This record gives sequence, structure tokens and C-alpha cells, in this order.
Amino acid sequence: GGLMSQLNKTFPTNDCAMLVISPKLVEVGRHLNIELKTGTEILSLEGDPGNFKAKIRQEARYVDLSKCTSCGECTKVCPIEVPNEQDKGLSTRKAVFKKYPQAIPGAFAISKRGTAPCKATCPAHVSIQGYIALINEGKYFEALKLLKQDHPFPGICGRVCHHPCENVCTRGDYDESLAIRELHRFLADWEGGEDSPYIPAVPEKRDEKVAIIGSGPAGLAAAYFLALKGYQVTIFEKLPITGGMMAVGIPEYRLPRHILNNEIQTIEKMGVEIKTNVTFGKDITLESLKADGFSATFMAIGLHGGRRLGVENEDAEGVLQGVDFLRDVAMGNDISIGKDVLVIGGGTVAIDVALCAKRKGADNVTHVCLESREE
Repeated sequence: GGLMSQLNKTFPTNDCAMLVISPKLVEVGRHLNIELKTGTEILSLEGDPGNFKAKIRQEARYVDLSKCTSCGECTKVCPIEVPNEQDKGLSTRKAVFKKYPQAIPGAFAISKRGTAPCKATCPAHVSIQGYIALINEGKYFEALKLLKQDHPFPGICGRVCHHPCENVCTRGDYDESLAIRELHRFLADWEGGEDSPYIPAVPEKRDEKVAIIGSGPAGLAAAYFLALKGYQVTIFEKLPITGGMMAVGIPEYRLPRHILNNEIQTIEKMGVEIKTNVTFGKDITLESLKADGFSATFMAIGLHGGRRLGVENEDAEGVLQGVDFLRDVAMGNDISIGKDVLVIGGGTVAIDVALCAKRKGADNVTHVCLESREE
């Protein structure tokens, strides 16, 4: 370690130095009484001659030494470039690299500086910086494949996600945050224009069967990741349509139904069966599911309930719950709202209710809320 440190100062590129000492390094590597600890730093050294104890810090390689053949193909496809330490940052190298041709062992390593704040903030922990880097190189399929390792709904969330990732994007410290959600959506739209959409490969089917109650985002996501592990999955949905609140809570003008259905169909093509018009506790029970051979049941029933104000006469005729109203609109049920509508609330549900009311024929829609316009 000390010798290499001195050589780095004398020969920044290491090429000349390595030509000189390569035979010695090979000899050291083959010596039976010498154990090489590469990628390490000595923190302390204690003891007497012949009986030393060293405390070292081992850096993570992020590459499996048993599988790496030092072919260098990884550097050709890596989309990330970083300053090259070997020439004091005068050039760049890929994030996956080998310091110099004669490095011992002859394996690559990956520079990892921690987790990006956007990824850490994302509820699904999507590798945001990874798929954006791939998009930047025009590798759209690879970007979509990377995204779908953690998230089955790029088209849906690309339209309705509240994108907390953008609030912490480090680019915002310089000018403004990247349009992370729109790039999410771009990948889904690009996939929609392809002849054959990406269907994640599933392994050989396992014997265990899993029942999921509810086909909302939780139930569909659980089915997706269980299918990726080879489980036989069946979803039971109470309503005649699939998607849960994505289908009966978010209006179609914000989330077009063909986008929602396409991503649900992808999960079905992975082998997941969805049965609609099946009510848990009535048509099926835990006992009946066990009798049918299901090894586990995941309850993803959601919370299709609006909030009450707790004021007098809120149960009077003509007073509707926002969530119930949106569900009736989404399912095409007959709704009588008249020409003058008052919407109480300042959240996204209230905004959706107001805009749906206009679309259902209301002439005058008045919106009142506690929040200011800026909020």
C-alpha cells in the first residue's frame, strides 16, 4: 500500500510504474504466506515485531469476484462517467472500472457514492439516477427494464405521482429540479409505441399459490413482485373493474383508462389471474381460500372512504361524499348534481370533484377551502 501510494505520486497514470514492478506483484500474489487485501485502508497497526495486529477498512467492490472475468464489457455499457483519479481528473472514466491493466486482482469495481436523495425519497425506491442516465444515452429499453425492477406502473405514476423526488433533486441547488415524473411518463409512452411492450421474465412456477384481496395499487404491486418470484397469484376484486382507486378514484382525464389497463394487462401476461365481482366475506372466505389450496392471503382492500365534516345536516339530500361521487363518475352511474355545485375541500380529491362536476353538466361550481390559493 505504501509503495503504491508513492508510485501514484510519481507516476500518476501508473503505466510506467506497473511495467517496472509487475513481476514483483505477481510474485507477491502467488506467495503462500502472503494474503492480499485489495481495496483496503489501514486504520491502525499495533503490536511488536512478529506479532502485529492491523485494523483495516475494506471498501465495497460491488462486483462479484467469483464471476468477473475482467473482460471489460461492463465499461462499454455503463452510462455514468466520473473524473479519473489516475490522472488527477484530467480525463473521465466509467463508474465501473479497473484502475490499470495490471491491477491485482484482475477484476472490476464500481464507484458508489451513496444513495441519491431522489431515490431515497421515492416511496418505491426507484433507481431514478440510473434510468435517467440510460435515457440520456438513448437506451430506453434498458431504462424501462431498470425502472420496472422496483415499480410496475411507470405510465400511471408518470401522470399522477406527487413526485416528492423532485423536491430533493440536487440539480435544484444549481437551477431547477429535473422533470423526473415526466421522464417516468416518457418511458411508458415510448413503450406504448413499440410493437411488443416489455413483459418482465418470470421464473419457473412454484407450487405455492397466493390469494390477493383487492386489485388496487397495493394488490397489483404485490401480485407483480410475487410473480417475479414464480408464485401462482390470483387477485379477487369486489368491483366489476380492476385498478382500485386508480380506476374509481382518479378521474379518467388525469389517468386515461387505456394507460391503466395496459399496465394491468402486463401483470396478467406475467401469469397473474384477476377475478372481478368477487366479494371477500361473501363469495370467498379465508377458510374457502385455504380449502382451494392457497398458501397465503394478502389483504389489499384499500380505503374507499371519504372524510366527514362533522357538521349538522351533512347527511341531507344533495350532499355527496367526494370519493363516492368520483367512483360513480368513473363507473358511469347515474348522478344528479343539478346546475349549481358547491365543493368543500382543498385537496386533490376536491379539485377532481370540481372538475368532474363541470364535466357532468354543472353550470356553476364554487370551490371553498381552508387553504390559500398558494397552497
